[in-house]
Amino acid sequence: MLELTMAAVSAAEEGATAGMLMADAPSEPGAVLRVGRDKSVCRLTTPDDWLFVSRVHLEFLCGPDGTWQLTWLRGSQPDPSSEVRLTIGEYVQPLTYGGTVPLPSGGSGEIIIQDRTAPRSVNVGFFHET
Repeated sequence: MLELTMAAVSAAEEGATAGMLMADAPSEPGAVLRVGRDKSVCRLTTPDDWLFVSRVHLEFLCGPDGTWQLTWLRGSQPDPSSEVRLTIGEYVQPLTYGGTVPLPSGGSGEIIIQDRTAPRSVNVGFFHET
């Protein structure tokens, strides 16, 4: 099971946890969870006017062996207006635009989508229950 929690944070709301959204999916091959602005395909959605987040920005996909991977999907623009980084404990890894990274089995961490033009971010916590 992969569990996600998401908070959209602007400078005025930093540190607030009200309005957190949650989603989960079983660790079965082909299971998918998406984060973005498009409510028709994303389980976790950001405000419509937060254009630094693509319609479908992040995709969590469960592989054939029950492990999860994270992909920062390429949007309609050649250059993104955000930065994405994965944090697991003290370890911080920036994600490349269009890149994919494996998530640790039985681990937890956070993915941060940071607006490049304003002090706001989307923080997605994950926990992979084995």
